[in-house]
Amino acid sequence: MAGVLLVAAAMMTATSLAQSVPVPKPAPKGRDGSGSGGGGPAVTGATQTPPVPVIPDPRRNVPSSIFQTFDANQKAQAAKVSAYLSSLQTLVGNFVQVGPDGSKTQGDFYIQKPGKVRFEYDAPSPIDIVADGSSLVVRDRKLATQDVYPLSQTPLRFLLSDRIDLMKDTNVVNVSADDVFVSVTIEEKQALVGTSRLLLMFGAKDGQLKQWTVTDPQGYDTTIAVYNLDSSKKLDPSMFKIDFTNYSTPSPG
Repeated sequence: MAGVLLVAAAMMTATSLAQSVPVPKPAPKGRDGSGSGGGGPAVTGATQTPPVPVIPDPRRNVPSSIFQTFDANQKAQAAKVSAYLSSLQTLVGNFVQVGPDGSKTQGDFYIQKPGKVRFEYDAPSPIDIVADGSSLVVRDRKLATQDVYPLSQTPLRFLLSDRIDLMKDTNVVNVSADDVFVSVTIEEKQALVGTSRLLLMFGAKDGQLKQWTVTDPQGYDTTIAVYNLDSSKKLDPSMFKIDFTNYSTPSPG
């Protein structure tokens, strides 16, 4: 179960959907040279070493109330984050993912807004995650299968929106800032699957996206830290096409 959540919980708000996703064991460092990344994304500036993800305290108690209010500083921080996210059209980089069981995986990611993303996991993982603007697939290259979900059911849609005002377009339940991070927590309540949260963390000094944590309705956290970010790279649109010819889609149930 923990292995399933490792990949799927970062993408899906519905745990019942995530349980059907095929997931390999955590991958070690290295590249297998496969996929459209061509050996990893091009990066502007000095190449960084993988960061150590900041794992939220599992005992944390995030305020949850329709009457939640924010002071002027919190609103200003949220507005700054919204402006940053809205300014991005493409984003390329590397990631380190920590699953609910503490296992780590790494890989490359590519974002083209609105609504398109590709995650390529390091070998020996055969997993790719691709969103084409309306659907998201978790694909297993080894098994030649993929599971398809509406992008609207994933918390990634907030990162992939062309323009966003967090305070107006999402249910923000917490905004905090210190010398290192500005953090924004978004909560979603769904009648059938329960409550999930997305914690976005940005650098207090450079304002760049640093990591996010998805908490699924069962309370499991999956954290993805990103680095070597490049927002100037032009991406091939074919990277975000969902292949229904070479990959079969299992029937529900």
